[in-house]
Amino acid sequence: MITFLSGYWAGIFCAIVSHPADTMVSILNKRSSTGSIGSQVGAIYKEIGFKGLWNGLGARIIMIGTLTGL
Repeated sequence: MITFLSGYWAGIFCAIVSHPADTMVSILNKRSSTGSIGSQVGAIYKEIGFKGLWNGLGARIIMIGTLTGL
């Protein structure tokens, strides 16, 4: 049980650290733009804002936490 919980906590930390960047990359991959990456990231951030970077974090914590714990 201690091993599982240690992995689960590590997964939670990993999810929190990586989620905003993964959200941004997912949106970038859906778009077809010829602008620079920096300008695209700025435009996406203006659209979704800081809060939008964190949408779906709860589900990600459950998924990554469980996978890492197992």
